[in-house]
Amino acid sequence: MQKRQKIMLVDDNKANLAMGKNILSEYYDVYPLPSVDKLFEFLQRVTPDLILLDIEMPGMNGYEALTILKADRQYADIPVIFVTAKASESNEYEGLALGAIDYVTKPFAPALLLKRIENQLLIQKQKVSLQDFNDNLLQMVKEKTRQIFDLHSAIVSNMADLVEFRDNFTGWHIHRTQEYLKVLVEQLIKDGIYADDLLVWDLNVIMLSSQLHDVGKIAISDTILNKPGKLTPEEFEIMKTHAQKGVEAIEKMERSARFADFLEHAKLFAGTHHEKWDGSGYPRGLQGLDIPIEGRIMAIADVYDALITVRPYKKAFTADESARIIREGAGTHFDPALTETFKKLEGDFAEIALHAAQLSETEGAPGICPSH
Repeated sequence: MQKRQKIMLVDDNKANLAMGKNILSEYYDVYPLPSVDKLFEFLQRVTPDLILLDIEMPGMNGYEALTILKADRQYADIPVIFVTAKASESNEYEGLALGAIDYVTKPFAPALLLKRIENQLLIQKQKVSLQDFNDNLLQMVKEKTRQIFDLHSAIVSNMADLVEFRDNFTGWHIHRTQEYLKVLVEQLIKDGIYADDLLVWDLNVIMLSSQLHDVGKIAISDTILNKPGKLTPEEFEIMKTHAQKGVEAIEKMERSARFADFLEHAKLFAGTHHEKWDGSGYPRGLQGLDIPIEGRIMAIADVYDALITVRPYKKAFTADESARIIREGAGTHFDPALTETFKKLEGDFAEIALHAAQLSETEGAPGICPSH
């Protein structure tokens, strides 16, 4: 059995209340109420499907009551039909402007009143159905977007793993730099530094795209990539090409990929994380704020991780030594503003390095010396 819909009829005239109830009660549950005060009293206990509201009443009138209803999120969506004995164009305009959905005149014409109510309740039912459809559609879009993001994430992670598997000396480097980036970006946002850039970022997208910062190493030969010692000047020049090769690899992905905004960030991470604040970096010799924020942030994460881990050409520095070198690079290698933020996070960086070392002990990751 279909549940009967509820209608509140508000009118200070008892005869109108009685007539309205007689007309409507065969089809609806009717609540005849003699004043706006009674309306708000009953609304605390019952939520109607529609309100028939008289305009001219002692105390608070219908216009005032409707204004209060529309201002309250709990009642704003309840459809209201104004009831009046004096219909005029100006009165109708005022009521419709306030949010009424229709007007009916007194004395009631039963067939017309029932049809007006039937039509308005049908419209409301259709609005609810449409809203449900839109909500379900939005949920479907969110789910599809999540699936696409998960697919991108899996592909990117596998590519990043491929780079690390080829490089015997930088295991877990990508994991650690992601964690450094996360705490650094969060602190920058908290402090309002470079907020215009960072507040529009989706941190999940940034973390995903940062995994590709060394993707260009795929194009570097194993002889150079895994050389057990310091590179010659000629070999280092070849190694330096990994930044531009990374950009080129990502540009190829961009030409064939859709819905991959993260690739634009990835390209900036790959192509600019070896640029230096004073312009002495590579591959383009960018200087200061000409270096994209992705490159400036990754420079700190990348260098810190290189310092605190064993490399073929160096031992692992302690966390204190690594942090000191970052601090001393402010204004030459690193963005001074980012370096100031790094100072607040030295302990966090050291903890990330130590935790990653503990997780990777069984996988033969390079040594880390995070002791102070």
